[in-house]
Amino acid sequence: MNNELKVLDLYTKTSTNKINSFNNSVRSEFTVSTNVESFETNFEWLELMEETIVYIDNILRNPNRFIINEEEVVNIEKARRVTVESIKHLARNTSMIQKIEKNGDVKPSKILNINKDENYNTYENRLIYTLIKNMQLFISMRKRDLVTKSFTKDTKKSEYHGSSRVGSETVDINVSLASRSNVTSEYGRNNDLSVEQRIDKLELQISDLTRTDVYKMLDKANVARVIPPIKKTNLILKNTNFQYAMKLWDFLQTYIDNGNKTTKSSSTIKENVKVKAMFDDVFLLNYLIVNSLGENKEQLKSEKNREVVENLTNNMITKIVELNSDLPMEELQKIIGDRIAVIRNKKEASLEEIQQKINVKIQSAISRIVTFDFRS
Repeated sequence: MNNELKVLDLYTKTSTNKINSFNNSVRSEFTVSTNVESFETNFEWLELMEETIVYIDNILRNPNRFIINEEEVVNIEKARRVTVESIKHLARNTSMIQKIEKNGDVKPSKILNINKDENYNTYENRLIYTLIKNMQLFISMRKRDLVTKSFTKDTKKSEYHGSSRVGSETVDINVSLASRSNVTSEYGRNNDLSVEQRIDKLELQISDLTRTDVYKMLDKANVARVIPPIKKTNLILKNTNFQYAMKLWDFLQTYIDNGNKTTKSSSTIKENVKVKAMFDDVFLLNYLIVNSLGENKEQLKSEKNREVVENLTNNMITKIVELNSDLPMEELQKIIGDRIAVIRNKKEASLEEIQQKINVKIQSAISRIVTFDFRS
């Protein structure tokens, strides 16, 4: 299939005067408007939670704790354990001594009992407890209006109005062109899991965190949640697990809306010399196409066209005869006749190809000339 633009043949075959007359008379205006709208989903929160969940689990598996000493004075028979603190307390409170044996043994009636208990109600643990609560609430809100596809809509519209004159002929054109593009893309999968599946998996992991002893104890105690600003304790600043947890904390605190990004832009071009010149060129080509429909065989045989053809033919034959004065008439007729047959039978041959073949014949004829006579 020939991919050449046939319309360009009209341009090359049209007289320069006609083209110049058209271009000099062109009066035109154009408008090109573009509108682009894009929507980009954002699942940075999901990726960050997936990354952080393991560090939160490390914190709850090895929680920060402190020891609570509960002191209580009880009857000696109820004492569970006698410690150094119990002896010191008895020495300071001799009224609780019931009897001193002859061997020096002291028999108290009451004694200080100290119960030691581990407590997880620390600032750092309450911070992680609050973070888990925030994660659950955040995911719940994101799932209400979950959108996993991004898209880009691109629309263009052009309007062109032009007029021109070629001799007594008036030419007008009105062109309207519109294009639309709509491209959608799904948010990338991870380990063959869709966004929905990844969220479900994350929720299961968070649910496991709520079953740890630390979380259950804090939740049962209905501890107060931590609110910003966060105290920068040594554990929060230096522990790797807490550093990742704080990165997620800060992200959730500064998260705006749903995180998705919508952008819209539009532009209009009216005054651009290069664009206008291209529109005017298209106007000219459209005119040449329509104008060519009026050409037929009868017009080609008009007196004016015949006169031009005869003049060109006479000039060509004169040159050939002058260059081949010694050749017999029959051979000259054969050369010219052969070329006419070739041209008529090969309509689709390019002008360059025909010219090359004519040149070969002429060169061949010249090489056979014995004498050359300059004629006035």
